[in-house]
Amino acid sequence: MLTFRPSTDKDLPRVMEIWRRAVDATHHFLAPVDKSAIEAELMEFFPQVSLQLSVDAADIPQGFMFLHDGHLEALFIDPDQHGQGIGKAFISRAIAAHPELTADVNEQNPEALAFYEQVGFVRTGTSSHDGQGRPYPLIHLRHQSPM
Repeated sequence: MLTFRPSTDKDLPRVMEIWRRAVDATHHFLAPVDKSAIEAELMEFFPQVSLQLSVDAADIPQGFMFLHDGHLEALFIDPDQHGQGIGKAFISRAIAAHPELTADVNEQNPEALAFYEQVGFVRTGTSSHDGQGRPYPLIHLRHQSPM
């Protein structure tokens, strides 16, 4: 059974470990200098916001999600937990709160795109750069409720 809770300051080291492991497993396209810059930005940003965590029976985070104004800003699952339903459970929780949920996915991350499409997202557009102006194209998505 999955347990969810808000993050606390003590979770930051594990959250960053999940982020690093997930990025290493899925974001092969990131230049090392960009990966380092993004990590530094997140180390400053994450303590300022409340992330939703999925935790195991020992209360150790296994994944995290960050929503802002109906947009899924971040969804990262420890690669050892991929395929266990954590991502789908996060998406279900997000859609319950925001039925018109939007998200962006890196064009160079086909596994993530396949996941989002599998859980009901449709493509609504593209951008040639990410939200920080880096040259990583994005695919914009919106959740489409079943008819």
